[in-house]
Formats: sequence, structure tokens, C-alpha cells
Amino acid sequence: MDRKPGSISTAIYYLLEGSAGQSLWHKLDAAEVWHYYAGAPLVLSLSKNDGSCTRDHVMGNDLFGGQRPQVVVAAEEWQSARSLGDWTLVGTTVAPGFDPAGQVLKPEGWKPKSCKRPH
Repeated sequence: MDRKPGSISTAIYYLLEGSAGQSLWHKLDAAEVWHYYAGAPLVLSLSKNDGSCTRDHVMGNDLFGGQRPQVVVAAEEWQSARSLGDWTLVGTTVAPGFDPAGQVLKPEGWKPKSCKRPH
């Protein structure tokens, strides 16, 4: 996608409610860093949609339990998130800055190409 000149970077924070379930799969034309702030852990699923396995990252503050406070999402990488509890407060930083024209959102029920996981 061709980008128009805009912000060098943008940042937002928002609340994901567990009752909402998994967010729609989407991708951006820019790199994005997710930041965990508070609440229940969150699962951030990433996919290249090329048949390779989806990678799940658990975000939270239990570093010794394998949770991560931030995750980098490459430009053009598919992503979807869900809270593992009642709510999760997260933020994202996008560089270059978020441009709505650079976002692709898939409809409910869409999933990336699946991989063959060993049994």
C-alpha cells in the first residue's frame, strides 16, 4: 500500500473486555508494538497467512510465568487479540503513524490459512 506523508508515530490505549471474545483479524501497513498495562493477561495471535502456524503470545506482568509486557507486530502481519479475564488494558504504538487507509479488517469468522501441527 502506498502511504501518504503523515505522523512519524501514533500511540493509543484501550480496554479489551473478555466478554467481547476474540477481536477481528486485521493487519496494518506499519509496524506496531503492543503494550500491556493492567488487568487480565491477553493472548495476541499473529499470522503471516502463508500456511505457517499462528503464533500466540500471552501478554501480562508475570514475566517468570512466560508472559510478556510488549509484543512487536511486523507490518502486514495478521493479528487478533482476546482478554483471558474480565478486561485487559493495552496500548499500541504504530510507526509510521496509523493511517486508516493502511488497515485491512477481515469479517467475523475469518481465520488465517492453517498449518499442519504435529500430533
